Amino acid sequence: MSAVPVFVCSRRTGHYTLQQNQNQNTQHGDRYGPSDPSSSSAPHPRSQPSSSPKLGSSPRQSPNSRPRPPPTYQRYNSQDSLDELEMDDYWKEVENINRSGGGAPRGEGGGDGEVQEEEQQKTPEEGEQEEAWLMEAGLQRLFDDSLAADQDQEVDSAVFLSTLTRTQAAAVERRVQQTLRRRNRQHLPDVRDIFRPPEKNEEPHKLKGGSENGQNDSSSAEMETELNVEVAFSEQALSYRDNHQRLKVTASPSSPDDKLPNFKLLRDKTGQTRIGDLSPLDMKKVRRLVLVEMTALFDTAGIDVKAHKAVKVKTKETGLFGVPLHTLLDQDQRRVSGTKVPFILQRLISHIEDEGLDTEGLLRIPGAATRVKSLCQELESSFYDGMFQWQQLKQHDAASLLKLFIRELPHPLLTVEYLNAFIAVNKLPTKKQQLQALNLLVLLLPEANRDTLKALVEFFQRVIDHQAKNKMTLNNVSVIMAPNIFMFKGFRSKVTEQQEFSMATRTANIVRLLIRYQNLLWTIPKFIVTQVRQQNMESQRKQHKERAVRKLLKKITTEKPPERPIPEESSQGFIRVQAPQFSKISMAVQLTEELQAADVLTRFISQDSSVAVKKEELCLYETGGNIKERCLDGETYMKDLFQLNPTAEWVIKAMQR
Repeated sequence: MSAVPVFVCSRRTGHYTLQQNQNQNTQHGDRYGPSDPSSSSAPHPRSQPSSSPKLGSSPRQSPNSRPRPPPTYQRYNSQDSLDELEMDDYWKEVENINRSGGGAPRGEGGGDGEVQEEEQQKTPEEGEQEEAWLMEAGLQRLFDDSLAADQDQEVDSAVFLSTLTRTQAAAVERRVQQTLRRRNRQHLPDVRDIFRPPEKNEEPHKLKGGSENGQNDSSSAEMETELNVEVAFSEQALSYRDNHQRLKVTASPSSPDDKLPNFKLLRDKTGQTRIGDLSPLDMKKVRRLVLVEMTALFDTAGIDVKAHKAVKVKTKETGLFGVPLHTLLDQDQRRVSGTKVPFILQRLISHIEDEGLDTEGLLRIPGAATRVKSLCQELESSFYDGMFQWQQLKQHDAASLLKLFIRELPHPLLTVEYLNAFIAVNKLPTKKQQLQALNLLVLLLPEANRDTLKALVEFFQRVIDHQAKNKMTLNNVSVIMAPNIFMFKGFRSKVTEQQEFSMATRTANIVRLLIRYQNLLWTIPKFIVTQVRQQNMESQRKQHKERAVRKLLKKITTEKPPERPIPEESSQGFIRVQAPQFSKISMAVQLTEELQAADVLTRFISQDSSVAVKKEELCLYETGGNIKERCLDGETYMKDLFQLNPTAEWVIKAMQR
């Protein structure tokens, strides 16, 4: 019996790696026989006329439509734009999805075999969406009088609002007014009761100045490839918009569509923060801020994103296909604690990679529909028992099963709530703003969806790395995977033919950006971390003030509680690094201009020979002060971070997976 392999996500790199992979047989039988030449698994010869729609025509042509000869094209040359032939692949993939029946076969492991109900979406009434948005942001006190007496809620809202930027505050204010209008209030509150008006000549709540490019010349917007993450994205977008209006520059989001710059983050001496580096308490603050910032960014561009609310539907409670992500992970975590990506998806990916990524048409050429259905049933019944014959699973069949798994999720991978926002990213005027919006949307996804999406885009990139042989470029993979990711169960019955056609290029572009910029999208922008630090400091200040008042009322003391003192060693240019998990429990480290977090770890390991953990498995944590806990990037400059958080403690411990 073979063990189920486990993918482990590195907290340092964010990449998933296969921890164990038993049952690696070298014999590859063909239990299921050769592909049926008449089935859809045969590649489309380029010498044949294409029956897929031209751009600008209906995606579903009539049988009498006139076929066009294919243009001369090398599938693996250009990555700059989504051309017509590549979009042909999109519609062929849609045809393959339709041919497969669009439903997961029900095997023995799939519950009672009843028909899966379609995912339901509820379109909110006018004003209802804004109220739901405020509640998601934890700001219901701004419109609900019943919470007025809740002091903790009031303090929390006040602290949160005090750290917002100008554009973020405007987004909240707009939704408060719309919510109160829906509730038919006779007297709308003065917004000055909610937001402190700026002092004269003061820019309200602005962290730092700067345009989208860090420059005043807006004409160079798309030429600049460095991403400024110190200034709120919505503030940068506002500067970009104002500069373009002042210079009367017309933005053209659809002009030579798709040059993909080699974006990189501006170097931050206090270290980059990746998803998973912060404590759960600080991540809650991150999510609230990101929700407001994403909305402000779309508001700045005049884009009204209508979020849908998922209505609960009956779903399978056991099995592999057509099972909610959280249910799958509950099953798998009972077997291996800490599992972040469903075992079945991990195993399909590892099998495809074990067979080799040089196979031409990988992901594009489907397996035979009847065989894939049979394989799906076998997996449902024998996957967890370890009895499934992986060595006889053909690569194209495995790829088809992977796509089926994504399509059959009862709730879309990108969630019902944010699917429209992902698609609306295309409306933003520059690639930089589109990338910034995707960064925020990735942060908003539930953890299970975000981790699963990360495992997928990493796999897609590894497929693309072999494009010289498999002919699967970034564009090819994107157009093939877009309908599988965006056309979730029941989707096609809810959109018109024209809507489906208009979504094709847009959804393919989103998948393209997710793959191309995955190393940037799973990071937390510095301005968000800065706002979290500000909230923590403001909360501490209010708590100190309340304690002082209580002591005064009790006539214990009238003095303000002293702030946490800076350790004497730190005032002399040293920090004390704690390591309670190891025999050498602490060491003093002198702060220099060039000292980085990785240097501290190296020094610690060299001084404690009993450490059996690899350096890559250790992390230096910033704890306390204006942050709850943060795993430091190895390139963090310790002196710069100490100046930002002088009362923090520094702890070395094994990274928590």
